[in-house]
Amino acid sequence: MSSEAISISRFEKDILNELKNNNLNVFAGAGLSRGSGFVDWKGLLRDIAEEIGLDIDKEHDLVSVAQYYVNKNGRHSINEAIVNEFQQTAKRNKNLDILTRLPISTYWTTNYDSMIEDTLYSIGKIADVKKEKSQVKLYKPNRDAVVYKMHGDKDHPKDAVITRDDYESYSKKREPFITKLKGELLSNMFLFIGFSFEDPNLEQILSKIRVDLIEEQDSPKNHYCFFRKVSPKDDYYKLKNGEYDNESYQYDLIKQELKIKDLKRYGIQTVLIDDYEEITDILKRIEDKFKMNNVFISGSAEAYGDFTEEQASNLLHSLSAELVEKGYHITSGFGLGVGSYVINGALEMGNQKHLKTDDYLTLRPFPQKASGHKNLEELWKNYREDILDNNGITIFVFGNKLSDGKVVDAGGVMREFELAEERNLYIIPIGSTGYASKEILDIVSKDNDKYWYLQDSISFLKASTDNDALIREINTIIQKIQKRAI
Repeated sequence: MSSEAISISRFEKDILNELKNNNLNVFAGAGLSRGSGFVDWKGLLRDIAEEIGLDIDKEHDLVSVAQYYVNKNGRHSINEAIVNEFQQTAKRNKNLDILTRLPISTYWTTNYDSMIEDTLYSIGKIADVKKEKSQVKLYKPNRDAVVYKMHGDKDHPKDAVITRDDYESYSKKREPFITKLKGELLSNMFLFIGFSFEDPNLEQILSKIRVDLIEEQDSPKNHYCFFRKVSPKDDYYKLKNGEYDNESYQYDLIKQELKIKDLKRYGIQTVLIDDYEEITDILKRIEDKFKMNNVFISGSAEAYGDFTEEQASNLLHSLSAELVEKGYHITSGFGLGVGSYVINGALEMGNQKHLKTDDYLTLRPFPQKASGHKNLEELWKNYREDILDNNGITIFVFGNKLSDGKVVDAGGVMREFELAEERNLYIIPIGSTGYASKEILDIVSKDNDKYWYLQDSISFLKASTDNDALIREINTIIQKIQKRAI
């Protein structure tokens, strides 16, 4: 690893902390959209450059290439290139899928495509897209995320920022974007992804922020970016005789190190990776770790087995209160005989700590009557999948219902267990509460490898009806899980 780069573990820890504080922004460059089949700037301008006698692979100042073309032939062909290249049907983008599932409410991009907003829409999030300066101050009701398209959009190619003229007039024509971005960079952490830091707009904004901070004797906010390590075995360095150009490699290695150090002036820390596919693995780990802060309490109870109703209500109330106190976010399906006590405990602790309810509690009551085109079973299946996709730990309690006058195991709780297993969630069944939870504990106790975190607790979870002791044991199990994740 470069002496100037940040370790992946440090990066993941910092990103998780900002996610928990709703303080992470994403800045997407062309590299992110390449994963969906779109071209980068070189690809976009390749034919344009050839038409005026230039080799795009020899050019580094692509803004000037675009300007040279406009000077000679006008803007029309560049506008057509933007429309033709970015109107194609895009492939799913794994990195964007992960980022949009995370609680990130602000995205910035210099890309012309609509990948960010389309991905947000595909998972049911409302995107407030800002393509021109008049939209920056407007607020779309009920939005889940805002997308600032600094360089315009494929649907309005004549207004896209691409030539030297566009950059020189940017501060006048798109001044609200600059003001907003400066404020965000000072207050929030940014993850720059798919970005080369060759864009003159961003460089000017970062420089201005740095000057302001120096005058105020303040330090910049920490931000992060990914760089792929230059490797002596890259095809780029391979010579015709099969050997590798070590001199060019050493030169690029020095240049990369200097670039990484220079970015620190703006508070941008670099994470070095061996291959761009590694970014997906890192983001997925971050998502999995983040979801471990989200606990779904699954259960229903017409009867309470070896517990009295008072004991059961105290257990559920105290358990949810303890989880909230320790900073976990609880999801409840409002199961009969369980949900109300879970909610009461969470609310009581949330009020004591002066927390906003949405920050520690999500209520997902199940629909009880079918309507529309889907039957109730199909609705419940989709609903359960959505709940479990957003949680990392599932605690099972009781799990019974009344059927034909008899108390039987709740099939819905068992289906939630099956879905949790499919998603490799951490499963904690309190078997002593009986019914479906006992059955689930019997199943997981047979797989020591998968449920390693339960092995020292199986006997206790089967037998104990001591509320305080059960809560302590669940805390111990969750701590094991968290330590392994770190």
